[in-house]
Amino acid sequence: MRSRFGRIVAMIGILIAGAGSNALAQKRGGVLTMPLLDSPASPSLHEEATVTVVVPFMGLFNNLVVYDQHKERNEDSTIVPDLATAWSWDSTRTKLTFTLRDGVTWHDGKPFTADDVKCTWDMVSGLAPGKIRKSPRKEWFANLESISVSGKLGVTFNLRRPQPSMLAMLASGYSPVYPCHVSSAEMRTKPIGTGPFRFVEYKMNEIIRLERNPGYWKPGLPYLDGIEVPVVTSRATRMLGLVTGKYDISFPTDPTVGLVRDLAQQAPQVQCKLRSIGNSNLIINREAPPFDNADIRQALALTLDRHAFNTIMNEGVDGIGASMLFEPDGIWGVPPAMLATFPGYGSDIAAARGQARALMAKAGYGPDKRLPVKIFTRNLSTFRDPALILADHLKEIFIDAELDVVETPQFYNRVFKKDYQIGMNATGYSLDDPDQVFYENYGCGSLRNYTNYCNRDIQALFDAQSQEADVAKRKTMVWEIERRLLEDVARPVTYFGQQAGCWQSYVKNYGIMVNSIYNGWRFEDVWLDK
Repeated sequence: MRSRFGRIVAMIGILIAGAGSNALAQKRGGVLTMPLLDSPASPSLHEEATVTVVVPFMGLFNNLVVYDQHKERNEDSTIVPDLATAWSWDSTRTKLTFTLRDGVTWHDGKPFTADDVKCTWDMVSGLAPGKIRKSPRKEWFANLESISVSGKLGVTFNLRRPQPSMLAMLASGYSPVYPCHVSSAEMRTKPIGTGPFRFVEYKMNEIIRLERNPGYWKPGLPYLDGIEVPVVTSRATRMLGLVTGKYDISFPTDPTVGLVRDLAQQAPQVQCKLRSIGNSNLIINREAPPFDNADIRQALALTLDRHAFNTIMNEGVDGIGASMLFEPDGIWGVPPAMLATFPGYGSDIAAARGQARALMAKAGYGPDKRLPVKIFTRNLSTFRDPALILADHLKEIFIDAELDVVETPQFYNRVFKKDYQIGMNATGYSLDDPDQVFYENYGCGSLRNYTNYCNRDIQALFDAQSQEADVAKRKTMVWEIERRLLEDVARPVTYFGQQAGCWQSYVKNYGIMVNSIYNGWRFEDVWLDK
C-alpha cells in the first residue's frame, strides 16, 4: 500500500483538470512550453524507444484507437475511437476489424485510407521487411499473421491465435498510423501525421517546435497555437523554470518525491501528480565473459538491496515490485506477501549476500581477486543515481565497478548491439499489460530484450497467458512467470521510480496517467487560462 507520505504528496494541490475544466470556457491561442531532459535520436515514434520521443511528438499523430486522454488509469474500458470509428472481433477472436473515419487528411493534404493502416503494421511487424530501420516493438505484433483491406475504410488484423491485448497495443502512444506515401527516412526528419499539431523543426540539443494543425479532423481543436520543447539538460534549471513560470508544465517524469515537496513550498500555484514511472533494472550481457557464468549472474541478483534503492531514490514512498507495475496504480503486480517469497525479495540481505559471495568464490573471485567491471548507463539522473547505488552493492561481492555514462542516442545504439558488460536501465510502461512487458523485454529475439535472454519454456508460458481471457486466471499465470524470470536472473528489477508530472494552475484539461508514461500526450484539448 502506498505510504501515507506518498498519498499526501500525490494530493498536493491536485485536482486533475478533467471533467471540471471541460465546463469552463476554453481559451484559444498560446504556446505550451515544456523542457525536455535530453535529445531523442529522431521524431519517429515507431523507430525509437524512449519517452523523450513520445511526449513531444505524440500530438503529430493519431491511432486507430487511443486511451481516453482524461482517464488517469489505462484499462480496456478507457479505450476510445480515434481514426477508427468502430471495431469488432469475429467468433474465433482472431480477426479484429476496424471501420475507419472518412474525410481525414494527412498534414500534406493527402487522404488517409485503410492502405495507410496496412502499410504501418506491415512495416512495424516485419511483414514488409526493409521498410523501417529498426522496430523496437516488433514483438508486440508477432502474433499478427496479415492485414487485409476492404475498400478505403475497412481493415482487418488477422491473428494466428487469440490475443485479447491486441486492442490495447493499438491504443498505446507508441502505435500511431503512419502515411504510406512518406518514407521512413523522412519520418525521422520531417514527420507527417493526421494529428492536432504539425511538425515545424527539431534542432537536436536545442528545441522542438510544433504548430497548430488548422485542418485537424476534430472541429475546433486544438486550442493551442503550438508547443515548444526546449532541451534543458540541467534538472535544477528545469525546476527553476517551473517555479518562475518560464515553463507551463514539467517533463512528466522529471520531479522527484523531494522536488514535489519543494515545489509545494516554493510555487504553490504548481500542481503535481506523483506516480510510478517505471522500473530501474539491471541488464547483464549474458553472452560475454564473465557474465556468461550463471553463478556470477545469480550473485549479482542476490547482492541487490531493493529497500535501500527505494529508500534512497524514493524517500521511502512505495516502489518495490517485480516486472509488472504493482497496485494500486498497476493491475497485474505480484501481491506483496507472495513477492516476499520470491528470490531476492526477502528481508535478510546479509544472508543473501553470503550466498552471493559463495557463488563468486566458486567462480574464482574473492577479497584477493576482485572483478573489475563497468556499469553502462544513460546520462540522466534516473539512470546514473541507481547505477551508483548498484556499484556500492557490488563491492559486497568482490566486484569493483565504475560508471560508463553516455548520452541517449549512444545508449540505445549500444544496448541494441549488446555493447556493454552490465548496465543500469530504466523501463517505462507503454502498456500496463503482460504481453507488452514480457514479449518486449524478455521475448526471444526481441530488439528490446537487451540481455539476449531466451528461455523457450518461459516463452511458451508467455503465449499461454496471452491467450487467457479470464483476468483472474491470467494473473496467476503472470505471477508464476514473474517467479521464473527472477530465478533465471533474466533482468532483475531494483525498484520502481516515483516521480511526478507538474503543471501551472492555468494549464487546463491536462492530466497525468498513473500506469503508463507513454499514452497521454496528445494535448489536443489542453488550453491556457492566461
